[in-house]
Amino acid sequence: MLVLSRKKGESIIIQDHIEVTVLAVEGDTVRIGISAPKHIDIFREEVYASIQEANRESATPLAPNVKAFMELLRETENKKK
Repeated sequence: MLVLSRKKGESIIIQDHIEVTVLAVEGDTVRIGISAPKHIDIFREEVYASIQEANRESATPLAPNVKAFMELLRETENKKK
């Protein structure tokens, strides 16, 4: 991790396209502004973690649920006969 000291109004540049500026420092809170191209997603860490968890859940194989559904469908068909 790179650690830098910046004062209010000072910035850092990341790979020519992303500028991070310190807007205010109030007690333990630092307000920053981020200028980046529109195609770059920027998330707070907790939001990013929530998105990743949702992605993992949606990628979980559905095979057990499909098998259970197929068995239920077969039972229903057998009862009709």
